[in-house]
Amino acid sequence: MTNRRKFIQLSLTSLPLLAACQTSPTKLGTTYKKPVVVSTWDSGIRANAAAWKVLQTGGRALDAVEEAAKSAEIEKSCCVGLQANPDRDGKVTLDASIMDENSNCGGVAFLEHIKHPISVARKLMETTPHVFMAGEGAEQFAVENGFERLPEKLSPDAEASWKKWLEKSEYKPVINIENKSPQNQTSPNILENGKPNHDTMGTIALDSAGNLSGACTTSGMAFKIRGRVGDSPIIGAGLFVDNEIGAATSSGVGEEVIRICGTHLIIELMRQGKSPENACQEAINRIVKRNPDKAKSFQVGFIAISKKGEVGAFAIQKEFTYSVTNGDTNQVFESKSYF
Repeated sequence: MTNRRKFIQLSLTSLPLLAACQTSPTKLGTTYKKPVVVSTWDSGIRANAAAWKVLQTGGRALDAVEEAAKSAEIEKSCCVGLQANPDRDGKVTLDASIMDENSNCGGVAFLEHIKHPISVARKLMETTPHVFMAGEGAEQFAVENGFERLPEKLSPDAEASWKKWLEKSEYKPVINIENKSPQNQTSPNILENGKPNHDTMGTIALDSAGNLSGACTTSGMAFKIRGRVGDSPIIGAGLFVDNEIGAATSSGVGEEVIRICGTHLIIELMRQGKSPENACQEAINRIVKRNPDKAKSFQVGFIAISKKGEVGAFAIQKEFTYSVTNGDTNQVFESKSYF
């Protein structure tokens, strides 16, 4: 087994509101001073920027992670939201979940026509006794609560990718990576439109008051079977927060995360004394152990933050990245990996 780690220093221009930017590499597992926000993937640095506007003024972690998710849901370069790739029937369906420091939580799945599923999940959490809604019922709930129902229309990039996929109509999930090598842009891990193939934005934050919250939003796997739902909207799978211990979220093949209740497992391992990185690694080990040969063909990555601000991550495959932002730091890291 080999592990790989890469640090990427980003300029202050990527986050104008950041007070300062650390110039020397930071070791993984570092404890960051609060407030701090962590998101999956390189594009997480832009999600973090939206969250930081809330956190730097003493705002609540819950508001910060919602803003991070909302920014991802409208970003054209991020494979999340209504701009994302559709299912095999040409329909974009969205999933999201959110959880606060008091274990209040909400999730929506198989939601169509709504720009911000993360905000629908929060509305569900805050105004109903329910935790999870799906499909037409979730859409009806959104519209009744003031969310605009947008016309059904694929983005030009998504439509082109879908039509290309229809030529073979072969559903074979590829390994989610953040592939930055120009010579590898023809890899099957890069979609036809040139975008990275990952399609989830997970964000976890620790605010100035020492409270944790998390959010996760996704369009699901490109060209999935219509009705398929992954781990992202499921509390304890794609997202979990325990304000006494920490918060965790994931990206990758959601079915594998659901099988081990991945983020809940990570928090329980942290409760037993494991660091965020070691807890993420143990969760990955459990996924791989089920079928080591199969695990070579897919990606799962976890990120976690402890109550004291320690951040860690681990993935099955290399090129799973995550972004960390606080008053001193605005950086993207590549996590260690099993393979």
